[in-house]
Amino acid sequence: MCQLWAVPALLLLCCPWASASALRDGIVGGHEARPHSHPYMAYLKIVEHGYCGGFLVAPDWVMSAAHCLGNTTVILGAHNVVVPEKSQQVRGVLKYHKHPEYNDITYENDIMLLQLTSKATLNEYVQTIPLPRTGSDLPTGTKCMVAGWGLIDEDRAANRLFETQVSIYSRRKCSLFYPHLDSGMVCAGSFHQLRDSSQGDSGGPLVCNKVAQGVVSFGNHFPPGVYARISNYLPWIRKVMKK
Repeated sequence: MCQLWAVPALLLLCCPWASASALRDGIVGGHEARPHSHPYMAYLKIVEHGYCGGFLVAPDWVMSAAHCLGNTTVILGAHNVVVPEKSQQVRGVLKYHKHPEYNDITYENDIMLLQLTSKATLNEYVQTIPLPRTGSDLPTGTKCMVAGWGLIDEDRAANRLFETQVSIYSRRKCSLFYPHLDSGMVCAGSFHQLRDSSQGDSGGPLVCNKVAQGVVSFGNHFPPGVYARISNYLPWIRKVMKK
């Protein structure tokens, strides 16, 4: 299996298919977030391939991307992930629920739920984020936010949480970049500035109007990026979490 977290040049060498659909690896051109301004964010330390982003959707449930599956430790309430901040809560994973129809070639159904070994203690540093209530599409141009601890340029990792603003693309326009786009995907990026278009760590949330609408999945090295469209998976999400 290829290394998921290579910088773009290396990613193209070790994963030939990545020239058209590289996994998202950082907030290139973003800015440092105000500490703990995204209290739903989860840092996923993964034994097999480094780390991913994720987000708390219930006290004992974290959502991420299916391609982030691995032996995971979840850190909640973090801003600087290399410092043992008092705000941090560490949890193991009791069970991994990767979407049963996830395709690791096309990244269809790239969504996963992690059941934590114990509930998070909700406070000013650790909070859940709401999910969509219906399966309707977001209007083109809707302003959204992505955040993560990934690369902030090609060779420099962000130990602190970074963020950037993106906008929703129309399905018609996005399909010009990604012909295999389906109803389980949504596109977002900057319409005008390439430097703001790179997305956060894979598995992190696309947040629009304070609701998690997408999961960072994949993209080219220019806008837009592709996200798993959470509203498309609401029946599956409810079924898994009800169990």
